[in-house]
Amino acid sequence: MEMTQEYIVLSRTNSVARNGSPYITLKVANLEESFQIMVWDVAATLPPHVGQIVKFTNITDQQGRKSARFNELICGDMPLDSHPLYNVLPRPIKREQWNDSISKLLSYCTDNSLTSIISKYAEILFDPYSKYPAATSVHHAFKGGLLNHTYQMLHLLEGMYPVLPYKVKIERCILAILFHDYGKVYEYTKEGEATEDFYLLGHIYISAHKLHNELENAGIDAKEIKRIIHCVLAHHGQKDFGSPVVPCSQEALIVNFIDNISAKTASIDENGNMEKVFSLDTHIVKD
Repeated sequence: MEMTQEYIVLSRTNSVARNGSPYITLKVANLEESFQIMVWDVAATLPPHVGQIVKFTNITDQQGRKSARFNELICGDMPLDSHPLYNVLPRPIKREQWNDSISKLLSYCTDNSLTSIISKYAEILFDPYSKYPAATSVHHAFKGGLLNHTYQMLHLLEGMYPVLPYKVKIERCILAILFHDYGKVYEYTKEGEATEDFYLLGHIYISAHKLHNELENAGIDAKEIKRIIHCVLAHHGQKDFGSPVVPCSQEALIVNFIDNISAKTASIDENGNMEKVFSLDTHIVKD
C-alpha cells in the first residue's frame, strides 16, 4: 500500500523478535486516522521518537496488522506549533491550571500537617510530571501525560468532593492522587520506553514506598499513613489489574474510580473510530 501522508508518532515500543531482529511498534495519527504499525529492523537507539513526523513509502497490511521496513520509513522533524499535526499529540497542561486546582483543593483541607506536604509536593512534582508519559500506549502516552492524568484526577476530585454525601478525608485522596503514579518517573524514560524498574519493582511499589517515607519523615501518625498508602496500593481497583490490595475505604474507592474515569476516557479519546481498545475490552464508536 503506497503512502504519502504525514503522521505524528503518538507512542513507541521497542521489541526484539525471536530471531534477534529489533523492531518497533508505533502508534501514529494524522487528522483523518490513527493506527498501530510494526516497523522492522529498527534498533532501540534509532528514530523516530514520540512527537516526530513520519511518512511511509509502503505499508503491508495482513489481516489488519500493519507493518513496514525501516527503509520504507521516512523520519521528519519535530513539528512546530504552526504545523497542522502539532495538536494531534496532546500537550502538557499549563502551570496556572495545576496551581488553580491545587489551590481549590487546599481550601477544603483541615489537617495542617498533611496540607503542608500537599503544598510541598504539588510544587515539586509539576516539573518531572510534565516530562514523562503516564503509559506506553494505554492512556496519556505522551510527554507530559503523567501531569495531565494527575491533573485530571485532582480536578475531578475538586468537583466531586463538595457533593459527596459521606465523610471523606480529602487530604488522603489528594496525596494518593499526587503520588499514585509517581513511580512512572522511574518506570519509563521520557520517551515512554520501559526501564528495568518497570519489571523489577513496578510503579505502585515505587509510589507507595516514596510516599510512605515522606509521611514517616514528616512525623505523620502511623495509622494515618496506612490509610493514605492504602489508597495508593489500591488505585488499580482489582488484583487482576495489578493492585496488591483492593479498595476498602471511602478514600481508596474514590481514588480508584477517578483514576478509571481519567484513564478510560483518555483511551477513547486517543484511539480511532471502531478501533479495539483492549483496556475497555471493546471497540469504540465515535460521532
